[in-house]
Order: sequence, then structure tokens, then C-alpha cells
Amino acid sequence: MSEQTAQQVNDAGHLVIGGADSVALAQKFGTPLVAYDVSAIRQQIRRFKKVFESNQVNYAVSYASKAFATVGMFQLVNQEGAHIDVVSGGELYTAIKAGFPMHKVSFHGNNKSREELEMAVDHHIGVVILDNFYEIQLLSEILLEKHQQMKVMLRLTPGVSAHTHKYDQTGQEDSKFGFDIQSGQAQEALQQVMSNPNMEPIGIHAHIGSQIFEVNGFVMAANKLVDLAAEWQAHFGFETQILNVGGGFGIRYTKADEPLAPEAFVDAIVKAVQKRVSEKGLKMPAIWIEPGRSIAGPAGYSLYTIGSRKDVPGIQPYVTVDGGMGDNIRPALYQAEYEAVLANHANEKPVETVRIAGKYCESGDILIQNQALPKSQPGDLLVLNATGAYGYAMASNYNRNPRPAVVFVENGHAKQIVRRESYEDLVRLDERFV
Repeated sequence: MSEQTAQQVNDAGHLVIGGADSVALAQKFGTPLVAYDVSAIRQQIRRFKKVFESNQVNYAVSYASKAFATVGMFQLVNQEGAHIDVVSGGELYTAIKAGFPMHKVSFHGNNKSREELEMAVDHHIGVVILDNFYEIQLLSEILLEKHQQMKVMLRLTPGVSAHTHKYDQTGQEDSKFGFDIQSGQAQEALQQVMSNPNMEPIGIHAHIGSQIFEVNGFVMAANKLVDLAAEWQAHFGFETQILNVGGGFGIRYTKADEPLAPEAFVDAIVKAVQKRVSEKGLKMPAIWIEPGRSIAGPAGYSLYTIGSRKDVPGIQPYVTVDGGMGDNIRPALYQAEYEAVLANHANEKPVETVRIAGKYCESGDILIQNQALPKSQPGDLLVLNATGAYGYAMASNYNRNPRPAVVFVENGHAKQIVRRESYEDLVRLDERFV
């Protein structure tokens, strides 16, 4: 701990990640580099599980793999006994290659293709979460052709708008996701699924958004789902076995963020569901959650080497690193904020406020607008905190830059789980014109 950071600093004055010296990690694997503290991932999954077990409810912690999906990550999640949800054929294929138990996979997405649904059916995944009427028809055709059956849930829009960035809101009635409750679309979807002999409806799902700091929206959505479950049981004889409340639990990116602990959201949701179920006289369903950011985000760090500096009188200095929007698009896309540490001088006091700029050919490639740092030099190591979610997952080859390597660090030992792309990788799929 120092004036720069509350994280561990070793005797050399270097930031420590997962028990390893960050400078040593950069020297061994190069930069830009994404490093994950494996113990932080394990501990967060275990904290979620403990909440459910202390409340004595059946549950599943289903990691939202869009936050960060690799073979190694899926293997780690499986070690901790969690499920995963996937949103594409690519994520499902990654799960297959990881040896992930298919019965613990759920498939989301608002425009699943025939190929993706066929892959899901062929590999006997646990559940398809249906998002629209076209998908009901498409899955029905596939199941009929293949003489298969599939467990399904309905994704619903409960009319609850989360207080977060507009791109992260998904529970309001005009969302592109799910069946609207208010208009009767959800009821029509249920009737279609119940009448299909090859579909087994097991539950209902809602996800109101992402990076949410308030419990109220989750509780409101959960109560709406319970009310709907009671109505559907009374009118259609449908028993909701699983109440899937999604994810979206906010995390701390900067000192200004003051989220609850992710497990505190879950505890409030569980208690609200238990109370409402009791009031409605229903059998207690299993509760599923889909945390992604809250599992991967705080555990991840982006390591960069500082290069050029631009000083203009009267203007805040620019300090440029060897990565940027190609490995972390969130600041440019969402105006997301991060904090950084001069990792090879982590005990030194900040003496100036600078802008951290990326190397990409875009004026908007600014990772941090205002960062207090000690005086830095070219070759110094800068580490951005809490970049584990939607960083590497949204990485690109913009400007024909290779994507970084990814390492898992646990008890001081680092293992590469994604190799750094080479220039040859960048042209591997290209075809010559002449």
C-alpha cells in the first residue's frame, strides 16, 4: 500500500499482482499484457455461492462469459463449480474446447443463428434462453428435424430501467432483448413453448443492465418475476422451477465508485424472492445469477510500457503507452474511467496529473483523462486496475496491432493462457488480390 495504491507493493517498490512482481511479469511476457489474479476470481465465485448456501436456496452461479472468455477462463470457472452462459457460437465452441460440462451451459442472445442453435442442440447444452418469437420457431424446427428435446427459459423485459450507462440498460420495455411483459408478448411466448412437445420450459429470466450500484432495481425486477410466476401458475399451470435474475452487479473502477459488495446485491435479491414467494404461496424456485464483470473485472490488470510524452505550456501533459483502445475500448466507447499505478515506482508520491494516451491513430484514444502519478520516464511500467471485464473480450486489431498476451497469476506463479498475437497472425486470413 502507498499513496498511489491500496494494493500490495513489494520491497523493491513494485506493484504485486497475484503474488508476483508486476515488473517481472512485464519482463517475462512483454507488454501490453493482461494479467489476472486467479485467487480474486476464485474468491468472488465462492462468496456468491456462500450467500445462496447461507440462505438455504437452490442456485446456480452462471459466469457471464462475454466479460472474458477463453479456454483457460472456462476451465477455472469449472474448477469452482460454477455454470457459464454463452452468447455466441464462438463462446460455445470455446466451452466445448475447454471440456466444460455442457449441462451447465446456458445460451443467450437476441439473434441466435440456425448454426448456433444446431450446435447447442447437438452438444446437449443445459438450457437455451429464448429471446424472441423467431427463435422459438427456429429452435422448434431444429428440434423436430433432429428428434431432440431442449430445456428452455424465456428472457423477459420487466420494465425496470437500471441507473447506468444507456448502452448497459437492458430491462426497460424498449430494450432489444427479450419478451415484453406489459404487452402480453411474454404470455404468448409461454403458451407457444408449453404447447411444443420438444421444449421443456423450466424458468424465466430478466437482466436489467450492467455496472449497477443500486439494489432497488434488482429487487423490483425479482418481485415482478415472482408475481408473473404466480400469475402463470394460476392461469396456465406453469411452475417456475428457476428464477434467473441475471447479473450487472457494479464494481469499483475508481475511488469515486462506491458499489456494494457484489454478494450484497445477491443477498438482497434472495431475501426479496423468498419473501415474495411466501406471500404468493409458491414453491421456492432455484435462483440463478449471471455475474460477469464482478467476477472478472477486479481480478484483471493491464500492463503497459510508457513511451513518448507531450508537454505543452498550459496544457495537461500526455503520457503515452504501448497499448490503448485496441485492448481496452471502454474509455472511448462508454467514457469508462480507470485508475493507474506507476508499477515500478509504486511507493513514490504523485507529483503531477497527466492524461494517459494510447498509441492508436485516434484522438479519442485516451485511457485516463486525469491521473496523478510520480514523474515518469520512457520504459516505466504503468498498470491499469480492474480491466478484467470487457477489455480483452472487446479487443481488436485496429491499426493492425496484435492483441496482447494474457496470463493467470496465482501464489506468485504465472501461466500464459493466451499467447501474444504476431504480425503473421494479422495476415493469416488474408487472401492475395493479385
